[in-house]
Amino acid sequence: MSDSVKLSYNDQTFEFPLIEGTENEKGIDIKSLRSSTGLITYDPGFKNTGSCKSGVTFLNGEDGILRYRGYSIEDLCEKSSFIEVAFLLIFGELPTKEELKLFNNEIENDSLVDEDLKMILKSFPKSAHPMGVLSSLTSALIAFNPSSVDIDSEADMREAIIMLMAKFPILASWTHRKVKGLPLNYANTSLSYVENIAHMMFKRPHQDYNPSQVVVNAINKLLILHADHEQNCSTSTVRIVGSSQAGLFASVSAGISALWGPLHGGANQAVIEMLVAIQKDGGDTKKYMEKAKDKNDPFRLMGFGHRVYKNFDPRARIIKKAADEVLSEMGINDPILEIAKALEKEALSDSYFIDRKLYPNVDFYSGIIYRALGIPTEMFTVMFALGRLPGWIAQWLEMRKNNEPIGRPRQIYTGNTHRSL
Repeated sequence: MSDSVKLSYNDQTFEFPLIEGTENEKGIDIKSLRSSTGLITYDPGFKNTGSCKSGVTFLNGEDGILRYRGYSIEDLCEKSSFIEVAFLLIFGELPTKEELKLFNNEIENDSLVDEDLKMILKSFPKSAHPMGVLSSLTSALIAFNPSSVDIDSEADMREAIIMLMAKFPILASWTHRKVKGLPLNYANTSLSYVENIAHMMFKRPHQDYNPSQVVVNAINKLLILHADHEQNCSTSTVRIVGSSQAGLFASVSAGISALWGPLHGGANQAVIEMLVAIQKDGGDTKKYMEKAKDKNDPFRLMGFGHRVYKNFDPRARIIKKAADEVLSEMGINDPILEIAKALEKEALSDSYFIDRKLYPNVDFYSGIIYRALGIPTEMFTVMFALGRLPGWIAQWLEMRKNNEPIGRPRQIYTGNTHRSL
């Protein structure tokens, strides 16, 4: 097999080397294409363009495989905590007991946010979308921690990572509590990382809060399943912003804004909004399944199928079980969730959806769990961001360590040619 690709153009032949990843993925190295030929590639959405070499996450959409640093998502969800997975993504290996203890202690010691940040939070109207608030608060961390991070200093880099891992859940919980009109909470260092997230979000001032293990387990799995997903829109945003040598907080803030979009992190919110619309129209799920099959009908079934996974979403299999456990544990009687279960049942038995591999995806089940936990619909994407944080950090760190060049895509100009006044 040839180790290069030849391109013929203007009676000349140009040769470009092939590169191969550890999972046998092959690509054409075209970094010299423009200088050699005067040509660029045209690839809207970069669907066929590799922007980097990465050792963080392997994704095979055809076979439904997702691995972090070589570990399958199935094994990690069964045997690891979210904080262990975060350590794995960021530092490359699962932590030893001593490393995990140190990591947790460092996060606990940094689990405070400058009180002046509350003034920024207070300035937002209650109607502000939580993702806009979270992005702003994350960016504002720079003002309260203005010293630059020396990327050649492991100590500086670790300090920035710890700071963000410690403070981000506080900021996320504050956005939730502002929406709900609740007083702001701080971390309880006697709890685990995931238990703390539940505590900061749900504890009411006049009540003790002891989250059930079913709820903690479901949140733990959701965070792990969302922790990284290769070079998606928000991760690519974090890397390209970071390529300008912008700091970690600014880069992650940009990633939050990218995640906000309904085609990315807002998909689980769109699922619940669809279920509410079906309920308002009488709750006839069979009617909407037929609408989904009708090519001339603008209705789209949200939470089914995936643009990357061409067979099944491996994350959905895991989180479906957690969703069933949460609904059973909480004994919730919610007509919206009943509609969801009816859609799921019909899709999994309908040949139209089976033949096209339009199975419920992770967004379908995560939306169900968040609604069952009483999390407002507009907060769903904030929960996604909580899970994605270690992935963003890992990708940003890898980009900086590899000293990748500043991101600067080319274009094909289609505007007016030179005009005179």
